[in-house]
Amino acid sequence: MRAVVRHEYGDTSVLRVEEVDEPAPEPGRVIVDVAAAGVNMAEWHMMSGEPTLVRLAMGFRRPKQAVLGQDVAGVVAAIGPGVTRFAVGDEVFGSARGSWATRASASELLLQPLPQGVSFEQAAAVPMSGYTALQALRAVGDLEGKRVAITGAGGGVGSYAVQLASSSGAYVTAVCSASKASFVRELGADDVIDYATTSPTEGARRFDAVLDFAGSLPIARWKRVIAAGGILVLGGGEQGGKVLGPLSRSARAPFARGLKAVTLMASPRGDDIAELAAGLASGKLRSTHSHTYEFAEAAQAVEALRSAVHPGKIVLTP
Repeated sequence: MRAVVRHEYGDTSVLRVEEVDEPAPEPGRVIVDVAAAGVNMAEWHMMSGEPTLVRLAMGFRRPKQAVLGQDVAGVVAAIGPGVTRFAVGDEVFGSARGSWATRASASELLLQPLPQGVSFEQAAAVPMSGYTALQALRAVGDLEGKRVAITGAGGGVGSYAVQLASSSGAYVTAVCSASKASFVRELGADDVIDYATTSPTEGARRFDAVLDFAGSLPIARWKRVIAAGGILVLGGGEQGGKVLGPLSRSARAPFARGLKAVTLMASPRGDDIAELAAGLASGKLRSTHSHTYEFAEAAQAVEALRSAVHPGKIVLTP
């Protein structure tokens, strides 16, 4: 089968489309014919091997697994022993292992039926960004009536966090570029801050919670605008150096006296993917897929993601 691979760490020049062995059915797992696969910052970290900390899980000198990709949407091609929820021919989406390929292996617990009226490309744009947003908001607790600021609101995780927070009764301030202001307002943002001209940590605004997916501002500055009893959720950001990366800010969080700051370590959960599927099916949640690249254009897709060219989410197709 064809797959987007990298055999060494580096920039997008290490990406190749090659023929690799197909995954074999395993107990409790499903083989999916991939129709579309999501593009996330996780793939950039796995491609670059930065921060160095991530190599502890992926292989220090070289990556253990060549094929990239986690978000998937497609058709069930085969099932392993013990699989009961799906059959060959079912249309599904969720989290997989090596989804930047024409076939991928996924736990049946991390897949959901494709909602009616949702395309493969739209569905592939949801899982990782969606469950990350869900888990970030869960850290905040009850959102009804709360003032919530979301940085990186025009990107993947932020675009789902805006929707989920708004539908849960929060007053949402979206922090993003001016070019994405109308996009986030359509998703439910009540207020928009253009980070290029206005700092969200200055002025009269106060927040009960901040979901910081951009990660460019020090914790001490957020402390100025988070109300007593509020919370700062550190959910991303690519600053911080090559060793710890975004976690360098998290290491300083315990020293922010008077501020509850938590680090989000999102992971795929079957219940969360089921909740996202229900939201898509009901119309409560909208896929923020905005652009599609082919496997042969994977390098361009990753560069576009890094430079935030497109609002919302990017996907790859075989």
